[in-house]
Amino acid sequence: MTEKEKMLAGELYSAVDGQLIKELNETKDVIHEYNLLMPTDMEKRKRMLMDLLGYVGDDKVFINQPFYCDYGKHISVGKRFFANFNFTVLDEALVTIGDDCFVGPNVSIYTACHSTDPVERNTRREWARPVTIGDNVWIGGSVTILPGVTIGDNVTIGAGSVVTHDIPSNTIAVGNPCRVIKNL
Repeated sequence: MTEKEKMLAGELYSAVDGQLIKELNETKDVIHEYNLLMPTDMEKRKRMLMDLLGYVGDDKVFINQPFYCDYGKHISVGKRFFANFNFTVLDEALVTIGDDCFVGPNVSIYTACHSTDPVERNTRREWARPVTIGDNVWIGGSVTILPGVTIGDNVTIGAGSVVTHDIPSNTIAVGNPCRVIKNL
């Protein structure tokens, strides 16, 4: 298996693999160009997002600048997706976001995992876990979603939360660590 295949399969892989570094740098160039676009150039922004992301549900996708991601192609967003300023996605694994999702400013989604053992961590070997977000989800500002998390449908995540485990559908969840405080 290539290092990319290992990465997408959730296995240990070398984060300094030449092909992965090349893809990361190519994506950085595209992101840099996207972030420099005039905010009023809506058509070019949409075209760039549709080319950058792995799947876009419709042409109603809107991601405010600046936006950051590692690969882009591992991100799937549903219909009428909206993300506010400073949306950051480390998409070493798949990130799947459903229809009618709204993301507040300064939200981060992480799929990359690193060893807590410093010797092992310094080998630059890591693994990744996918993140899945259902339909009709609102993620408040400054939320961090950690690797391997699934958030169900019709969920609100309160501002400043750190989502460390799955959140079931039809709930409101807040805090660090994020926990359900209300069933809908």
